Amino acid sequence: MFRARLSAVFAGADVRVCTAFWLFGLINNVLYVIILSAALDLVGPDVPKAIVLLADIIPSFVIKLCAPYFIHLVPYSYRTVLFAAISSWGMLLIALAPPYTDGGTITTKMAGVALASLSSGTGELSFLALTHYYGPFSQAAWGSGTGAAGLIGAGYYSITTTTIGLSVKSSLLASSILPLVMVMDFFLMLPRGPLRNTVSSQHRDEDLEYEEGNEDVLDREDRGLLADPLERSTTSIKSSNPTINSTSWQARFLHDLRRSRGLIYPYILPLMLVYFAEYLINQSVAPTLLFPLNKTPFTEYRSFYPTYATIYQLGVFTSRSSLPFIRVPYLYTMGSLQCLNLALLIFQALYMIFPNIYIVFAFIFWVGVLGGLVYVNAYANVADDMPEKEREFALGAVSVSDSAGILLSALVGVVGGVEEWLCAWQVGRGKNWCRKL
Repeated sequence: MFRARLSAVFAGADVRVCTAFWLFGLINNVLYVIILSAALDLVGPDVPKAIVLLADIIPSFVIKLCAPYFIHLVPYSYRTVLFAAISSWGMLLIALAPPYTDGGTITTKMAGVALASLSSGTGELSFLALTHYYGPFSQAAWGSGTGAAGLIGAGYYSITTTTIGLSVKSSLLASSILPLVMVMDFFLMLPRGPLRNTVSSQHRDEDLEYEEGNEDVLDREDRGLLADPLERSTTSIKSSNPTINSTSWQARFLHDLRRSRGLIYPYILPLMLVYFAEYLINQSVAPTLLFPLNKTPFTEYRSFYPTYATIYQLGVFTSRSSLPFIRVPYLYTMGSLQCLNLALLIFQALYMIFPNIYIVFAFIFWVGVLGGLVYVNAYANVADDMPEKEREFALGAVSVSDSAGILLSALVGVVGGVEEWLCAWQVGRGKNWCRKL
């Protein structure tokens, strides 16, 4: 019975497509996790770790904000090679820069972090847009891969530096070859038929027909992705006329801006809301969710935060892998629940409203589950709700929301000093556990 239901759920799934997109999600996100896991080793104990988070998210946010309006000009094959090259370059800069213990500055390391972030952000919006050509199972596989990146990335850094005993430099150098997997995945694993048989978004501008007179350009260009290939033969004519090209580019840009505004309320805001609350919990509240050691399974206070991070990533992986089995389209409801989690965990840090750490473990897992559910269901809603010719652009444009939420949470955490305030509150009441991390 169970096997029959499982077969029905995955009926029509292409193993190569699912494998390819699972690997895209894993490799595109895993370096982000490795960098955050290595934050202490990269900058030392005297520099706020939020500096690494900011360097890791600002370039991604900027490129996601801007790229949907021009990235269609670059074919997916070229993008994939470029992503891999930039990611590897960034990890090499991080690994080869002198460590802070030898008097090295963090400038080169942060430049490497920014390059890796730039590649990851562009990769996310591109691969999400690419799922438009490969159906709902590609989107589910992508989500599961991004969820696995959290567990695998954190586990990789911990195992290589602690269990195996590699140096930080060697561990990061080894990770710099991971982006090559993305290139091999694209050219060897991913079936290319859907891309060859469908007019790709990089030709959208060529679908604009320009005629003398008062014909409305915006109405004409709405044929978009599915225009007849014969129409694109006019490209050479249009290219020889700068006025026509200028008109087409401006019309497309203005049309895309209007489309972006329509995505804000139903998709971008709830995703941004849940990521804001989620990362404020992770970066600023979780380090202060402490108990007396004799009431926990730990022997030192340093163990609390990595355990919370692992439990959170397990929740993310679970929910990001759930799309083939369950749909939860109520994005604002889940965003509100995540804000409730934030409020409850702040109260826990202030007043210890939960009697033991295992309840906190459950809440941290729930934080990860909610974040993952909103992520995969938001993009599934986009794919369901948007007309086919609008879908590719919409999937890429909505990707700015998670980076915006993370960036806002980092700024609130740093400028507002949330962790420092919660820790000072605890110390002022005789609970100086946060000073022992």
